[in-house]
Amino acid sequence: MRIDGRGRIDRTRPVTFRFDGRVFAGYKGDTLASALIANDVRVVGRSFKYHRPRGILTAGSEEPNALVEIVGPANQTPNTRATVQELFEGLVARSQNRWPSLRFDALEVNDLAAPFLSAGFYYKTFMWPRRFWEGLYEPVIRRAAGLGSLSGRHDEGVYEKAWAHCDLLVIGAGPAGLMAALTAARAGADVILADESSEPGGRLLSDDAVIDGLSGADWVAQVLAELASLPNVRLMTRTTVTGVYDDGTYGALERVGLHRRPRPNLPRECFWRIVAKRSVLAAGALERGIAFQDNDRPGVMLASSLPAYLNRYGVVPGQKVTLFANNDSVRATARSLMAAGVTVAAIIDPREDAPDEPGITVHKGAQVKRARGRMGLREVLVRVGGREITVETDCLGVSGGWNPSLHLTCHMNGRPRWSDDLAAFVPVEGAVPGMLVAGAANGSFSTHGCLAAGTQAARASLEALGVTVGQADLPQADDAPYRIAPLWAVPGKGRAWLDFANDVTVKDVTQSAQEGFRSVEHMKRYTTQGMAPDQGKNSNVAALAVLADATGRGIPETGTTTFRPPFAPVSIAAMGAGGRGEGFAPQRFLTSDQASRDRGAPMVEAGLWYRPGYFPKPGERTWREACDREVRMVRSSVGVTDVSTLGKIDIQGPDAGRFLDFVYTNTFSTLPVGKVRYGLMLREDGHVLDDGTCARLGQDHWLMTTTTAAAGLVMRHLEFVSQAFCAGWQVRFVSVTEAWAQFAVAGPLARDLVASALGHAPDLPFMGCAHVVVQGIAGRLFRISFSGEEGYELAVPTRYGEALFRDLTARAETMGGGLYGMEALNVLRIEKGFITHAEIHGRTTAFDIGMEKMVSGKKDCIGKAAAARPGMTGPAREQMVGLVPLTDDVLTAGAHLFAQGVDLTREHSAGYVTSVGYSPTLQSHLALGFLQNGRARHGETVRLVDRLRGVDVLCRVSDPVFHDPKGEKLRA
Repeated sequence: MRIDGRGRIDRTRPVTFRFDGRVFAGYKGDTLASALIANDVRVVGRSFKYHRPRGILTAGSEEPNALVEIVGPANQTPNTRATVQELFEGLVARSQNRWPSLRFDALEVNDLAAPFLSAGFYYKTFMWPRRFWEGLYEPVIRRAAGLGSLSGRHDEGVYEKAWAHCDLLVIGAGPAGLMAALTAARAGADVILADESSEPGGRLLSDDAVIDGLSGADWVAQVLAELASLPNVRLMTRTTVTGVYDDGTYGALERVGLHRRPRPNLPRECFWRIVAKRSVLAAGALERGIAFQDNDRPGVMLASSLPAYLNRYGVVPGQKVTLFANNDSVRATARSLMAAGVTVAAIIDPREDAPDEPGITVHKGAQVKRARGRMGLREVLVRVGGREITVETDCLGVSGGWNPSLHLTCHMNGRPRWSDDLAAFVPVEGAVPGMLVAGAANGSFSTHGCLAAGTQAARASLEALGVTVGQADLPQADDAPYRIAPLWAVPGKGRAWLDFANDVTVKDVTQSAQEGFRSVEHMKRYTTQGMAPDQGKNSNVAALAVLADATGRGIPETGTTTFRPPFAPVSIAAMGAGGRGEGFAPQRFLTSDQASRDRGAPMVEAGLWYRPGYFPKPGERTWREACDREVRMVRSSVGVTDVSTLGKIDIQGPDAGRFLDFVYTNTFSTLPVGKVRYGLMLREDGHVLDDGTCARLGQDHWLMTTTTAAAGLVMRHLEFVSQAFCAGWQVRFVSVTEAWAQFAVAGPLARDLVASALGHAPDLPFMGCAHVVVQGIAGRLFRISFSGEEGYELAVPTRYGEALFRDLTARAETMGGGLYGMEALNVLRIEKGFITHAEIHGRTTAFDIGMEKMVSGKKDCIGKAAAARPGMTGPAREQMVGLVPLTDDVLTAGAHLFAQGVDLTREHSAGYVTSVGYSPTLQSHLALGFLQNGRARHGETVRLVDRLRGVDVLCRVSDPVFHDPKGEKLRA
């Protein structure tokens, strides 16, 4: 099927590849699709629902049929479009959705059962008996669903992510895109030109256009040479712009190594975040088909794909081609095919006034009624006037018109408008801020019109940036008008296909309307129209036109479905590049990390940070022994622990106090400079978001601390509140968590240890703060405690953190103290009744944790109104309590609480346990939990039950503060 002298492939570089186990030959520059056509492979896949034989339909990324699995040494990529998969030596591809083979597929029996498998049949069929759903129906449906398959192994491929910035992003490198990039580049703007193909040029590489006396391909080469010579231009081939986001941000997927033999450290793909001041969308247009009986037979293709395969790859999918179109675009295709020696059997045009074409039979006012040939097209049945004729052909090129590729303009809720002249949707100006649409993407289908539109779009974009653009002559090219007579489906018996990928027919769409699913969005979900990997790029418009006809509405009234990113499939591995194995989540290490590991501390992951669990001593056989020792050490002498992981948010501005009053339940604007206050923060629904302290470092300067796990959550909450409710307020905030290393010093000798480090005794009252100098380094000192003992927190810039940690450790050890880890920290706070996110887990209110009085009645705050709703307070709610076992039994978090004598059922559960630990101070296991009307039940006995771990213990309900209930020690 190769045509000598045609194509842009390198015939001096043959390439071998495998498809379904067979070895084939192609050339460098081929796609898998063009190489299969060259080897006369007609059937490349089976359809999703009915398993009908399917051939290649298009030559681009909109391909719905030729979806294959690419099998590599370390991965298997399903649903790869053969039309964009470039050939390389050793490529292994496999067809999908067939068993046992592509030619003999046992599930083709579904095609015989088609009358029983129409759209929505599963909603009506699998309803009875109900008990069959989980055991029979769902497993069978799940096994049958899907197209390709994964290998089941970890993908060991390499993926990258990258960022880029520019003045102008040009999306698409056809005639409009090239002119836009050239105009902007000559003006000195920083330009990125992104195109999904391996070669820029778009349709100029496929058709017979002439620009300034040059062939389209030669003109493209001339422009690319100039662009490549300019330092302010980045050409990004094999790069698909997949989505539009806020503030001029675009997502783009670059195929870096998918066209080459896999090799170590060669990235497969790179996902780009491109930030552009302005953009020009020049993505061209996508051809659509016409539905008629059996129009899915292998050999029926979109007409525009024929010159693409001929002129780019030097192949033709048939020796006797017929063209069926309702517009003039196939005339040039016919001439190009004939010039290559291909027989054009006929042009079938439904328009009575269709133009003649010298040397070709043109059937005017005619329609293709049916295609015949199960595994490959043999003939088409044509209705001409009142008679039917048969045309022998092995390839039918169909063109139902062109749809501007406007998807990106809709990613920010823009809706296109219908153009009767084009019989297509066109973009609305201003749908995306800073984006202009040019060329065929904006409904200009002539070469001259595209060149002019690209130039004008670039000029307008740069003028908006204040860049002067000089005058330049516009290249001369054809400016023929676009003529079309809409035809969506040929009436007749049998199934006429709209969405090839999901096996959606005209009958399915009309049935959707008949059954009440008249909205285009409802029709989409009822029939699955446009929900396949191709997203209905060449079928959606025809489908909604059929829906409009079935409902008696016009197409504009019917509307279109919502276009969402990504424009083309994006692998999750590319979007999450680096997020595999240890890179799945960031690993955050304390400045004291190595010092802690040197002492044998096992590390515990907490909010992505790695913190020491405990510090074992010689002779200690279990973690409990180390933990108990560390708790006793803090209670009797002094302990040091690294608390740098606490979220730290620096807040400044004249309205900072006012802002804090709004986000906290209690008042902060009255807090004196040099003082710290404990604060509670609610979500908008009235539940507790986080707790922490906030220090006033200066008149307009505050430092908020958050729990480790909620640092990012609180920062996001502050951003939302600031933007949504505090516009115009003079307040700014930034996370400084990583900028400061902070260490807690707790115990009866804490003051002496801090004095030793500072060189003088700290003169700070409880909940005070001050700027200090630590051995010549400016730092901060806070008088706060999370242990219940007298406590301080000393902070220095991060780069001094390890040195200060080692220094404080050495000083503590000379005083009979030392380091304590997360396990001891947890026991200390349970003894004191302090909460963490084990207690404020998202379902608790200020009332539940006994802090309802912290919700100020003198001011408003986020969540205050919601917290006052019925049911958010009262004895029916589970309230925080302490639990002490009546025997020396282990308690478990997650256990349920029951009154004595009741059945252990869900309905009788009166509460649950959130935190547990053994207290060497009280020589008993302790727990914190929530119990219905708990604060009124102190002294009662309840039953703690954890059936998963076999725990059943009687406990006494108590106040959650077990140690130093009056707070005399921490205020010492």
